[in-house]
Amino acid sequence: MRRLVLSLLLGWALVGTPLLAAEKPNILILITDQQHWRMMSCAGEEYVHTPAMDSIAAAGTRFSLAYAANPVCSPSRVSMFTGYMPSRFGMKSNDQAKLPFPKSMLPQTMGHLLRRAGYETAFGGKTHWMRGMTPESLGFRDLGRNGRDGLADVCVQFLEEPHDKPFCLVASFINPHDICFMAIDAHAKATGKPAFEGARVEREELAKASALPAGVSREEFFEKYCPPLPSNFAIGDDEAECITTCFTQYRPFREYVRRNWTEEDWRMHRWAYRRLTERVDGQIGRVLGALRRSGQDRNTVIVFTSDHGDHDSAHHLEHKSIPYEEAARVPLIVAYPPETKPGAVDEEHLVNVGLDLIPTVCDYAGADVPAGLSGRSLRALAAGREEKAWREYVVSECKCGRMIRNDRFKYIVYESGTNREQLFDLRNDPGELHNLAVRAEYQDTLRQMRKALAEWMVQTNDPMREAYLVR
Repeated sequence: MRRLVLSLLLGWALVGTPLLAAEKPNILILITDQQHWRMMSCAGEEYVHTPAMDSIAAAGTRFSLAYAANPVCSPSRVSMFTGYMPSRFGMKSNDQAKLPFPKSMLPQTMGHLLRRAGYETAFGGKTHWMRGMTPESLGFRDLGRNGRDGLADVCVQFLEEPHDKPFCLVASFINPHDICFMAIDAHAKATGKPAFEGARVEREELAKASALPAGVSREEFFEKYCPPLPSNFAIGDDEAECITTCFTQYRPFREYVRRNWTEEDWRMHRWAYRRLTERVDGQIGRVLGALRRSGQDRNTVIVFTSDHGDHDSAHHLEHKSIPYEEAARVPLIVAYPPETKPGAVDEEHLVNVGLDLIPTVCDYAGADVPAGLSGRSLRALAAGREEKAWREYVVSECKCGRMIRNDRFKYIVYESGTNREQLFDLRNDPGELHNLAVRAEYQDTLRQMRKALAEWMVQTNDPMREAYLVR
């Protein structure tokens, strides 16, 4: 593992193809599915080993305050490739993936912007966009839908090809998303109601990830190897009723495990989640190795992120969708050897990956950013340069609510139910266990956060804003 990190770092440190001042960099965007921000060893997670991801962080800047535009697959992915909040397109959850994407907006999506700037563009792996959104319609050459080893194969092949233009390659991997089937199958076994019966590969991968280390007894496994429960495993004070009515009851398997899983069940979920993360890290490592062998590594911007996280047992939850930190906050690393400071960690600037990805990519590519986008380029921050007047708040949407946070407080408002407002002091309560919205001494802060969210929703023309205004 150490040798892999060292070899990747040495590859970036050595001078590869001569870099002309006017030469545009290549761009490699690596996306995982359902990986929360702490799920890398470089982020301090001691029960997972991610040498490939760590090598990117060691060569660039890791943004520790990055959030998904919406903590579920389709809305987040639509946002990343358009630069708009999902609500712009009527998206609240994966259910709206069947809606048609406006054809008039296709020329302003990522692939077309880069092609007009002189780039060769390619996309492989998971899409999960809206109807009418395909790699080709978004301006990419299509490398296929395999999001596993097959995606690493086609990316390696792409990087081995000669290129007479700078390229943008997007590799959209599926894991650690296979963890979803642990709760799905537990519920099916208990109720006799099988679900997603065609997911053979997903279940095979999950079975491998759930296996105990060879020669280790179950007792020794839980004593020495399996991750403990998180410090915020408990359901918090004054939890919003909407979390039950809109999220867990909507998906019965989520409600089932929340009520019935034992502590060992939850710990096994955490174990398998980390093994699936290591699986995708290995696939990413193959792509990085091919980039290094191509000699293009020093002239390539690498962006690594995920579409959303996983609750990972926090609050007795798994899956995603609810804007607690584990689901809404995602990994984000930007590495470009000629500019970025190796091993830097930005713990100050709030980032919305859905809004900021396109401006960042366009900045490196010298491409025009469409008028009307509210995102910001991260290029200067990734290089260690200060950006004036950076945002004070970051916003994330979800199926039944809106979330806004600043450098200390986080406010969530749901569309209905008791305790529909949540306010957390992330500085003193990072696990989001104590809802301050019900406390008299925090009413001024609550009003300030309401006002900030209302102003944001007006500024971005959120079509659903009336449901989230508290007067």
